[in-house]
Amino acid sequence: PAMDPAPLFAPSLLPYLLFLRWIQRSGVLPNLAVWGFRLTLLFVFMTIAAAVLALRCCQAELVDVDALHGGAEAFLTIANAVLVIGLWREDQQRVNNS
Repeated sequence: PAMDPAPLFAPSLLPYLLFLRWIQRSGVLPNLAVWGFRLTLLFVFMTIAAAVLALRCCQAELVDVDALHGGAEAFLTIANAVLVIGLWREDQQRVNNS
């Protein structure tokens, strides 16, 4: 039988929150890239909300309700885009200042 990963979710938040705190304080990444990592956390919460909605409204798993699943995944796409744009802009500034 497959192991249910749900109990691991809450404990996994602590390392990610510590990572977010470190990445912000360290200043190693541009602020927009840090926002990309923050938005990844928003994606996680939106996915949980969409999963609950799928179960309550559609009596189905999130992966079986395309509109909710796609909507939740859109938050990951936005987070990744913000992260990449932040890193790209930083790279462009380095090239232009060289």
